[in-house]
Amino acid sequence: MTLLSLKNVSKHFDSTPAVAEVSLNVERGEFFGLLGPSGCGKTTTLRMIAGLEKPDSGTIEFDGQDITNLSPERRGFGMVFQNYALFPHLNVFENVAFGLRARHKPKAEIAQRVTSALELVQLPDYEKRRVDELSGGQQQRVAIARAVAIEPALLLFDEPLSNLDVALREETRGELRELVNRLGLTAVYVTHDQEEAFALCDRISVMMGGRILQTGKPRELYEHPAKISVARFLGRNNLIRVMRLSSSKSTLGEFKTLQGDHMLRLPIPHDELAPMNKPCFLAIRPEHLLITRSGARSENVLPARVRELNFAGATSSIKLDANGLQLEALVLQPDGLAIGDTCFATLPPERLLLLKND
Repeated sequence: MTLLSLKNVSKHFDSTPAVAEVSLNVERGEFFGLLGPSGCGKTTTLRMIAGLEKPDSGTIEFDGQDITNLSPERRGFGMVFQNYALFPHLNVFENVAFGLRARHKPKAEIAQRVTSALELVQLPDYEKRRVDELSGGQQQRVAIARAVAIEPALLLFDEPLSNLDVALREETRGELRELVNRLGLTAVYVTHDQEEAFALCDRISVMMGGRILQTGKPRELYEHPAKISVARFLGRNNLIRVMRLSSSKSTLGEFKTLQGDHMLRLPIPHDELAPMNKPCFLAIRPEHLLITRSGARSENVLPARVRELNFAGATSSIKLDANGLQLEALVLQPDGLAIGDTCFATLPPERLLLLKND
């Protein structure tokens, strides 16, 4: 059931469009992500949901009610900011209690809710601590406790983990997901980090240039990016510029690479996805390339030279030059390959993805 709905929402700052006709739906109980590079409009979208910015056009509905012009305090949403936004002159208790006092809750209820919220984020007995006595991770937990203490109808996160180190970020995001699930909350989470979005979110909208380019589950976005720009942003895709050479009644299309003069065949569900004699792009993930030391050149099997080898713990990255076509493969074991060696890269037809032009 849809809880939050944005319909053709736009926002300009001066004459610069920040968000352009964004439409999305967030289901009740869903952990929803807005993922994109800096300046793509994701934080502006979140601020409009929170009521901190007003759309120039479009509508925002929550639980069936139009809240486009409703003030932030009347929306009843909790928000966790990138910089935590804690009050340095207040102790932990008073920081967590701030939203409750603003809502004129009884003193006993405030005490009970603050205690419960701090227990939820594993900071019991921290009520009297000063903010400047806390680590970055502890400050972030206080900010989360403040947001959940008001029992929000919707929880909003604006890159809340970006100031934490890698190990703490991974630990905190696991706790955050578990907390949101345990409380049965609905959340909208803004981030530029695809790994973070994939780990946390049920569904994700990828934003660029103020627009939503694709919405889907993490695996769907990873394995089937709809556009070239989405494939580039989601990282480590081998993007191969090709020209379609033949059309047939079969579901296999024949393509020639514009670098390296290789022939590739792959399934094509619809002819209109790849018009004849027009450049287009294929994508394949590095982990889907098959690397062997011996073989023979044929369709989808490319002789290549090893340009670079990078050990990355559980996997190794092999960068290849296939007669001018640059490829990257991720393998568990490099099979004794060294820089300068010749090998063969197989691009399985079922792993090649034909991308729509932006």
